[in-house]
Amino acid sequence: MSRTSIPVDSATKERLDQLKRDGETWDEFLERVTATEEPIEAGAWSDEQAERAKESIRQSRENWR
Repeated sequence: MSRTSIPVDSATKERLDQLKRDGETWDEFLERVTATEEPIEAGAWSDEQAERAKESIRQSRENWR
């Protein structure tokens, strides 16, 4: 496998270090942050979907008692 170096300034390196997980290689980190999968984001539900989910949770809690 060939290797390469990517020069970055120290401020960029510090930001990357903060994003990199413990035990993660730089290659694993770069693969993770450049993945094409869409992350699950907070607020992705419509108001109606969120309300239905809240109601389901409320009913589940009542049934648990």
